[in-house]
Amino acid sequence: ELVIQATKDVRRAVDYLESRPDVDAGRLAFYGLSMGANYGPVVGAVENRFRTLVLVSGGLRRGRPPEVSSLNFAPRVRMPVLMENGRFDFNFPLEQSQRPHFRLLGTPEASKKHVLFDSGHVPPFAGVARETADWLDRVLGPVAPGPP
Repeated sequence: ELVIQATKDVRRAVDYLESRPDVDAGRLAFYGLSMGANYGPVVGAVENRFRTLVLVSGGLRRGRPPEVSSLNFAPRVRMPVLMENGRFDFNFPLEQSQRPHFRLLGTPEASKKHVLFDSGHVPPFAGVARETADWLDRVLGPVAPGPP
């Protein structure tokens, strides 16, 4: 039930962002860290107003109820996805969790990318920031310069 409520909250947040004249609602990205990345495909499958998903330190978890399992939602994701993980993650192991999660995404191969860092569960911030900024520039376009 927590995942269902969280998904509703995300949808309401997008509703709010769409109401703001200073937000370009056509350039929204979802960023999920750890369990947020684990459940990111749920959001991506039911909320089509995001242009891309960025999933950091997440992966597939088996044993979740089918109505909230990424296993059932990942194939329905069609938007571009960037996954960033630590190669030695103990929560979401590479071969048992990360790679199956990435493969299950319904996003076309050319529109998804899996970046591995030589780290544990949380990849280095500088590397994640660089990869994420590059990805968002590629998918959403570069950010326009603001006022001086």
